[in-house]
Amino acid sequence: MTIENVGKKRSMPPVTVVSLTEPGRALAERLRSLMPDAELLHRPQPFQDAIRHRFLSGRRLVLLCAVGIAVRSLAPVLRDKYQDPAVLVLDEHGRFVVPILSGHEGGANEWARQVADFLGAQAVITGAQRYTHPLLAAGFGCNRGCPLESLLVLLDRTLAEHGLRRDDLRALASIELKRDEPGLHQLAETLNLPIHFYPAVVLREYDDRLSRKSEIVFRETGCHGVAEAAALACAERLVAHDFRAELIIPKRKNTDATLAVARIYGNRED
Repeated sequence: MTIENVGKKRSMPPVTVVSLTEPGRALAERLRSLMPDAELLHRPQPFQDAIRHRFLSGRRLVLLCAVGIAVRSLAPVLRDKYQDPAVLVLDEHGRFVVPILSGHEGGANEWARQVADFLGAQAVITGAQRYTHPLLAAGFGCNRGCPLESLLVLLDRTLAEHGLRRDDLRALASIELKRDEPGLHQLAETLNLPIHFYPAVVLREYDDRLSRKSEIVFRETGCHGVAEAAALACAERLVAHDFRAELIIPKRKNTDATLAVARIYGNRED
């Protein structure tokens, strides 16, 4: 499975791989099988102009060179972590993968792990501990009698669209009203994940963090959004600290169900 084929997390920007040496060019060709749509550049001239132009256009960069070269080249065009695309630096032999920009917001840390896994390399993640262990929880709402197949279709389609897989999830959640839904329990069994059900009064605590509040849902359930609130509530209960979870996939739906995914960083050993 390639990074490009599993979908695009947050509409992932295209990739440019830049090499400066012959071993680096060989490594770039290896990376093509992981990122088949990537642009490969070997010794572009002028070098700094080439990578700055692509960086400013929003392309993610894989630079097969020294970290110092990457830093000096990109320093004049850096904006902030919310705008800068992800940048990875690799040594020419592909032994180490270092995310140097947008590790958290731009997904470079997780991208570095994917590249390192592919190459059998070491990902060098230097961010704060809470930013190096992303934990994902999926929240569901569903119609009465929603079948397992409909839940799986919604889940797999949504995960693929955002560059995620089933095994990225740590838990599932819904509202207490759905505790007796066979489809949700079958889903948890299929994915080998725990599923948690929260009362409406708990989910209402997340009203101000929903992408959209629904009065219809409120009248039916007692909260303004089931999938998003359940995902946030579940994610924040995966860890031992008080950091807030964030929605990385707002509510998606099909005819039978709704789904949202929330992310938090850290683990119970934090």
